[in-house]
Amino acid sequence: MSLTTLIAVVSALGLFLGAIFLSTDNWTIFLSGSGFVLVVGGTLAATFIAYEARYVILSLKLVGKIVFSAKIGRNVLKAEVGRIIKWAYTVQRSGIPALEVESKKAVRGDRFLRFGIDMVISGYTGQEVREILTNTVESTYGRNTVQVNILKAMANAAPAFGMIGTLIGLVIMLDNMGGDPRQLGKGLAVALLTTLYGVLFSRLVLMPTASKVLQREQIVRFRNYLVVEGLALLADGKSPRYIQDRMNSYLDPALHFNVDKMKRR
Repeated sequence: MSLTTLIAVVSALGLFLGAIFLSTDNWTIFLSGSGFVLVVGGTLAATFIAYEARYVILSLKLVGKIVFSAKIGRNVLKAEVGRIIKWAYTVQRSGIPALEVESKKAVRGDRFLRFGIDMVISGYTGQEVREILTNTVESTYGRNTVQVNILKAMANAAPAFGMIGTLIGLVIMLDNMGGDPRQLGKGLAVALLTTLYGVLFSRLVLMPTASKVLQREQIVRFRNYLVVEGLALLADGKSPRYIQDRMNSYLDPALHFNVDKMKRR
């Protein structure tokens, strides 16, 4: 679980609900089934019209996944450098064929890394490995960020449907102006609820999800480019120390790998 995300979600809901309970005893005025259906239903309907259903469903699934921890963090990046340097020593001692046995366990479940290792073992040059894997990185990133664009489109649509609900409520309220004037304030409050729902749905659910998914995909792309560089240098038969310095140049100095420490273990 991503503890910070979970705390932020609970805090946001707590601030909203706390403001209501501290401001009024009649908190039920903030409940409107028709307004909720109009905002959520309208947003989903517009999104399914604009995008293919498969991608919309994938986007909605991401909303629940942001509370789980990301697979790739700062320490993982440093570990990637160490792993490729270890493989460089294996290649230096026993040649490229030994890399297949050494990397067998590491590539399990990681299709990108397995694809890259297979090319190195097959005898591709560093430039060929770099070109092919760069294309793989960018095409994968493009596919995985389609959902981000859909979530952003939903975030833009939700307040609009909230405003539509408010306009509907205002029309109904104005139509009833010939009746009891004391009901006008209550009617206006109900009309404004859909705008509130639209803004909350957009700014507390959809936009944060889109931003977090995009950030995680950018981290994955960065990790993949780091691996691309290491595998390309491995294919060219570069020394472990050269690979270390080249890969470290991508990282925060606090994360730099030190091959001398690895030797002393």
